Amino acid sequence: MSKPFKSVEFFSHGTTIRGAWFPAADKSLLSARGTPCVVMAHGLGGTRAARLDAFAERFAAAGMNVLVFDYRCFGASDGEPRQHLNIRAQLDDWAAAIAYARSVDSVDTTRIALWGSSFSGGHVVTAAVEDGTVAAISSQGPMMDGLAAFTNLIRYAGLGNALKLTAHAAWDVFGTIAGQRHLIPIVGKPGELAAMTSSDADAGYRAIVPDDWSDQITASWMLELPLYRPLLKAAHLPCPALICICLRDSVAPAQAAEAAAARAGDKAEVKRYDIGHFDIYVGDGFEQAVSDQVEFFTRVLKPAE
Repeated sequence: MSKPFKSVEFFSHGTTIRGAWFPAADKSLLSARGTPCVVMAHGLGGTRAARLDAFAERFAAAGMNVLVFDYRCFGASDGEPRQHLNIRAQLDDWAAAIAYARSVDSVDTTRIALWGSSFSGGHVVTAAVEDGTVAAISSQGPMMDGLAAFTNLIRYAGLGNALKLTAHAAWDVFGTIAGQRHLIPIVGKPGELAAMTSSDADAGYRAIVPDDWSDQITASWMLELPLYRPLLKAAHLPCPALICICLRDSVAPAQAAEAAAARAGDKAEVKRYDIGHFDIYVGDGFEQAVSDQVEFFTRVLKPAE
């Protein structure tokens, strides 16, 4: 059986970014200008292989081209040091992915949509505002407020572990002087030292990643987290936005997602699910969310009459 996608690559500030291109399965959204394209990337430490293809296949089946990519330093993409998260660099990768999608002959450049989840659920807000001409975004289980997320981490992990994470972040920063980055686990069980240790984080994350997934991330990103607040840009969104909120989210506070939607005003549509942060990737949570996202995208990306 042939693959439903082809491998692609493009450059972001000189670094090769790799991903997959899922062509639209039918012409239901085709116009004289081409077919819309949904650009997708994962959340904290995630790669395309962690269930993103499942979403992409649904969007392609509904008549959209889909580009799914891995950030620099993660997954199939180039970039050193490996597993290094820098928020500005990831936003630059989003801009490069959008530019690549617009360069494809079959794509209607006026109908580019962004899809994000968890950490990238905030990225798509920032990227859409910075781009200014994106046609739609879908943001699920989004990390809309790093300050709220860090406060939430203190609540579930304890002040002691939060201070330890901050110390590890400082170790990473000073380690760059000697050319030696310091990494911490992305997920762990409650009480362990990791970026996420809420009650469902370890089992939930590991349920969606492949066996060769690297459970490491440069610790310095913890210093960026409280300063990264995409919800503050939500009022400036240039396009319709679907905000999919997990009401029992243990990682990305639902209240921040609600606040972002409120700031977006009439541009935002909100779907609420009585599930946890990781439930939206599998089972009934996945089916509910992806169905809502397909309906949203097909409606707002339909060709002009």
